[in-house]
Amino acid sequence: MNALNKMLGGKQGVVGLLILAALILVVFPLTLDAFRLNMVGKYLTYAFVAVGLVLCWGYGGILSLGQGVFFGLGGYCMAMFLKLEASDPESTKIQSTPGIPDFMDWNQITELPWLWVPFHSFTFTVIAVIGVPVILALVIGLAMFKRRVGDVYFSIVTQAIALILTVLIIGQQGLTGGVNGITDLKTLLGWDIRGDGAKLALYFINAGLLLVCILIGKFILASKLGRLLMAMRDKEERVRFSGYDVASFKIFVFCVAAAFSAIGGAMFALQVGFMSPSFVGIVPSIEMVIFAAVGGRMSLLGAVYGSLLVNYGKTYFSESFPELWLYLMGGLFIAVVMYFPNGLAGLWESHGRKWLARVRGKPAPVLEKPHITPVQAMPKASVTPLETQP
Repeated sequence: MNALNKMLGGKQGVVGLLILAALILVVFPLTLDAFRLNMVGKYLTYAFVAVGLVLCWGYGGILSLGQGVFFGLGGYCMAMFLKLEASDPESTKIQSTPGIPDFMDWNQITELPWLWVPFHSFTFTVIAVIGVPVILALVIGLAMFKRRVGDVYFSIVTQAIALILTVLIIGQQGLTGGVNGITDLKTLLGWDIRGDGAKLALYFINAGLLLVCILIGKFILASKLGRLLMAMRDKEERVRFSGYDVASFKIFVFCVAAAFSAIGGAMFALQVGFMSPSFVGIVPSIEMVIFAAVGGRMSLLGAVYGSLLVNYGKTYFSESFPELWLYLMGGLFIAVVMYFPNGLAGLWESHGRKWLARVRGKPAPVLEKPHITPVQAMPKASVTPLETQP
């Protein structure tokens, strides 16, 4: 019980998780119509990426500007299975080559490419949704972290990879659907996913998987690995000199973030009904970093709220102010960075606790300032448990 309590972050962590679960599992389904609820479901698919970024960037100090790559790969793997199911010979009998996706027929391809053949299997698809992005993340991590490439150089490389994959997907129109992507996805194992009932079920599956990913993230952060991640972020060389393989820990958390992003991409393809290269490139990858920054890059729960707030802002501003919404979104981001540098989670820590104490009629909690000796006042690196080791 103590271990579980520690993993969830004590009473405060349990309450925060229960509030989030109640919001996405009870409040939204009861108060929103089918169209708006499906939009919230789409927002939650981005939250998978933001949660992974909290682990990778907030705690591990690894700023990846290419998470859209893993989101897109997971989405494309799921979309390939759904497209093959929608392209049975009966449904495509008007094509010159029945039994293959329509965009292949338009590009005069007469046989299903070998890359697509395994995606007839749902089991293989589920494995590929996570396996393909994780393998790519592993290759990138081995190539970069083993050579001690990090900081801004790593961010630039991930941006380059996002650009390369976008160009590759658009260029291989007969294989990937090109700029239009993979569209007209209808069924999952014979189950029509286009109706309101199906979208509601997919919403709950999506929300449940997101909560599972948050719990996995909390488990990682509560373990020794979580303490090592923070130590590496603050003082990487000292961790390395203590005998730890820093590169392996970085590769691991980068792969976990890639897996979370891929799950979000797969659920996006199921909920929205298509996948295109517009979710793979540099711009969507940077937006995903903004989701984590707005929510608070040190808070797993904050990442979800950040994803919901930013995407709701995009929807609201684009509907209400179609000519100004980009400027309004830019102003929102600037305001958050200037006045709430720690995101929504930091706002709660600085103001929410005082407000809650006032509502309860109790004095606001005040952090006592520790007595600083002249030695303690000297500038030095932040102390972590590893720094006490010989």
